[in-house]
Amino acid sequence: MQDKDQDKRPAHLQGRATGLSRRTLLRYGAAAGLAIPAGAYGGHVVAGSLLTPSTPALPEFPICLTAADGQPAATGPLTPIKLAWNATGICTAAAPLAKESGIFARHGLDVDFVNFGGSTEALLEAIATGKADAGIGMALRWLKPLEQGFDVRITAGLHGGCIRLLGSQETGVTRLEDLKGKTVAISDQASPAKNFFSLLLAKRGIDPDTVQWRNYPAEALQLAVDKGEAQALADNDPRTWIFLKESKGKLIEVASNLSAEFQTRSCCVLAIRNTLLRDDKRTATALTVALLESAHLVAARPEEGAKAFASYGGKGSQADLADMLRSHTHNHNPVGAALKKEIADYVDELKLVNVIKPSTNSARFADRVYADVLS
Repeated sequence: MQDKDQDKRPAHLQGRATGLSRRTLLRYGAAAGLAIPAGAYGGHVVAGSLLTPSTPALPEFPICLTAADGQPAATGPLTPIKLAWNATGICTAAAPLAKESGIFARHGLDVDFVNFGGSTEALLEAIATGKADAGIGMALRWLKPLEQGFDVRITAGLHGGCIRLLGSQETGVTRLEDLKGKTVAISDQASPAKNFFSLLLAKRGIDPDTVQWRNYPAEALQLAVDKGEAQALADNDPRTWIFLKESKGKLIEVASNLSAEFQTRSCCVLAIRNTLLRDDKRTATALTVALLESAHLVAARPEEGAKAFASYGGKGSQADLADMLRSHTHNHNPVGAALKKEIADYVDELKLVNVIKPSTNSARFADRVYADVLS
């Protein structure tokens, strides 16, 4: 039976799975020599897991978390690996859930989190310089440094959604067209939010330079609108979700990175340092498959994802966090040609707003920054 939480996904996603199928993940895992059990979720408990026998069954698309005897499937010592992430970003919920539910351990991994609460450019640099083995971050933040030659490659998309543009109803900013001549509060000039809404405006024939993008501390974005210094704000969940709720109708969601043609585009990706890909592909594969599996679990059981994220200090009530996760597309996990197409599309779109050089060949760029660890 399909989990009732699936009915709470965005309307365009109800009734269909956009991620990897259970059969596909099983095939990838088997090809890599990974131990992926074929039992059912609901009847077993992984030691230390958030899952219980009373947890509702998952829909058909994810693969299973536990072996038939309820024990982790991996044998022998676990492989240590450092995963960089931003513990303040709800969109990274697949990482803590994979750890707390035993998914990482079942894939033979002992994952140590390296938390970057600020710019994810620093996170990418940590991977490139070997301070971390892999990391979860936003494509729209990472594509520019990857163009500049960071020694890191992307192996999977993890979800779509989580970037929102909120307008002040009092100032009449309720549509993208209303932004002309207005001020938008952002956290920094290279933020994924600014990049995304700039390219969205450009694609709609609106010059993003007609908008004043003004920097504020991330937690003060709503205050900037309340004081009249800005007429809109753009940022990521959980902040934007909380701002919208706390405004009591003063703010309205104008657009998100699931708007229109972006409704089936991923925004968060997994990147792995090239030295690990070259020297230990099996571990890179195990990490990728584990996070894809966990992303499916987040989609099917957002309350579990919210609980795991909150346990690492994530801001927001668990009920709000679960609602945020439902509004994302954590079962949209492109790999292979599908992911390379998404990367190439982003590259071409970022050229419109002068983030990527016009001379960059998007298809060759996508080939260069993507690593296939699942074949």
